[in-house]
Amino acid sequence: MPPFPVLPIPREVVMKRFAFASSVIVFLAFGVVSVFAQSKPAQAPAAKAAAPAPTPATTPPAAPAKFIKPLKGTADIQFMQVGQSKRVGNEIVTVLKVKNLSTAPVSLLKVDEYWYDKGNPPKVITGDQQAYRKPFMPGEIIDITMKSPYKDGVGASQYQFSHAGGEVKLKRVKKFD
Repeated sequence: MPPFPVLPIPREVVMKRFAFASSVIVFLAFGVVSVFAQSKPAQAPAAKAAAPAPTPATTPPAAPAKFIKPLKGTADIQFMQVGQSKRVGNEIVTVLKVKNLSTAPVSLLKVDEYWYDKGNPPKVITGDQQAYRKPFMPGEIIDITMKSPYKDGVGASQYQFSHAGGEVKLKRVKKFD
C-alpha cells in the first residue's frame, strides 16, 4: 500500500492538462523559431582595414504627411487651352492647362466640357467631364485632357469648372502669370 491514498483523477482534468501542455509546447516552438529568425546574419570578416569603404550619403527620413485644410468658398483659377481641339478617331480631344491661384488647396476640381451644334439656338450634342481627385495645391499647374465623342454638326465648346468646397472664379489666359 502506498504511503498516501491514491485518488482517482477525473478525466476532464487530464484532458485539460494535456491541452495546456501541448499548447505550451507549440507556443515555445514558434517562439524559438521567431527568435532565431530575428538574429543578425553572419558577416564576412573585413579583408583590409587600410582603405575604408565610402559610405553612401544618407538622406533624412521623410516628414510625415500633414493635413491641409481644403478651400471652402470661391476658388481663383486660370486656364488655357493647349492648341486647338482635335478629332482623334471617334473623339474630340482637348487639352487644358489649369493653375490654382487660391491660397488654399482646391479639393475635387471638376471640369465639364459641352459641345454645341451650329443651329440657332445652339443645342448641346456631346461633352465630357473630368475630375482631378488629388488636392490641387496653390500655384500648381495641371493638365486635364477632355475626350468627347465626335458627332456631326459640332460647332463651339464651353467649359464649366466646379469644386467640392464652392464656386470657381475662372479666367482664361494665353500665358500663366
